[in-house]
Amino acid sequence: MSHQPHERVDIALAERSYPILIGPHLLEDDALLSEHVHARNLLIVTNETIAPLYLRPLETALKQRRIASVVLPDGEQYKTLETLSLIFDALIHERMNRDAAVIALGGGVIGDMAGFAAACYQRGIDFIQVPTTLLAQVDSSVGGKTAVNHPSAKNMIGAFHQPRCVIADTDTLHTLPEREYRAGIAEIVKYGLIYDPAFFAWLEANVEPLLGRVDTAVIHAVRRSCEIKAEVVGVDEREHGLRAILNLGHTFGHAIETASGYGNWLHGEAVAAGMVMAVDLSERLGWLPSEDKARAIDLLRRFNLPVEPPRIGAERARELMGLDKKVLDGKLRLVLLRSLGKADVVGDYSGEAFAATMRTHFDTVA
Repeated sequence: MSHQPHERVDIALAERSYPILIGPHLLEDDALLSEHVHARNLLIVTNETIAPLYLRPLETALKQRRIASVVLPDGEQYKTLETLSLIFDALIHERMNRDAAVIALGGGVIGDMAGFAAACYQRGIDFIQVPTTLLAQVDSSVGGKTAVNHPSAKNMIGAFHQPRCVIADTDTLHTLPEREYRAGIAEIVKYGLIYDPAFFAWLEANVEPLLGRVDTAVIHAVRRSCEIKAEVVGVDEREHGLRAILNLGHTFGHAIETASGYGNWLHGEAVAAGMVMAVDLSERLGWLPSEDKARAIDLLRRFNLPVEPPRIGAERARELMGLDKKVLDGKLRLVLLRSLGKADVVGDYSGEAFAATMRTHFDTVA
């Protein structure tokens, strides 16, 4: 199969730089894979939902290599050290050495676990991301964050480990369930809110084509999201500063996911409700005009995303948020909006405004 037409975004990290390739039919493109996948010994990590759809075509396109695969159970609740050990078992059973590579074929959970396994195995081997969900294509597959969950908190055990490349085959999105597809759109909306008002306006004008999975709209949204993430990660690979803005809504969202039980609220759904809380607090602090807050909430609603969290109680939510990785010196830092398209990581916000946002959204309605 000859090269399929595709878009390319580069992550600029000196010797760890790599391309993100975006377009349809890429995981069947043997010429493209030969160019970007250099290891001769490969372990494909996937799950029981994705394997029947895409494992065989990928194996076929990676011909003339030694390929093994491990098929994991599907779901956020399996993103654990216990499941991670199955990947190590397969690597050891297949006698994979430091010149081997791991390929993550699946959504964010697979990417996070396969990447973490690659970071740890023999102190670090290569891995390649082949994300098959919208959320993974625009967010979790890009930037080198890998982790598993602890029962008490999300993504607590992990490492930074950049992939060799990301191959985002947009054709895989046609088999994605509607709810998961919409959850991915939440992360796309995030990029407009934190970084690019023009992209936010484009999203407002293209709700129907995006919900209808029109190829041109999807490819543009994926590419622009990756470009924004590439710019941010290129400046701050290990989240010492600017990169934290990518977590808009996530601190509130992680509390929702943990309290609800992993998988009951999808990550993107929790982020959507969390972003509503972030814009609410930004408005209470006098930064975000009320019309911009209304635009943000309206766009999430138009994408059929939740704009209210489950009523888990403000006190319980605050306790869970205290476990967040953005807590420094006991202060919970939050990503808030100074204006539409400009985000900041803030630790010195008004406690009263924060408490009011928490009560409004997390406490039981009388």
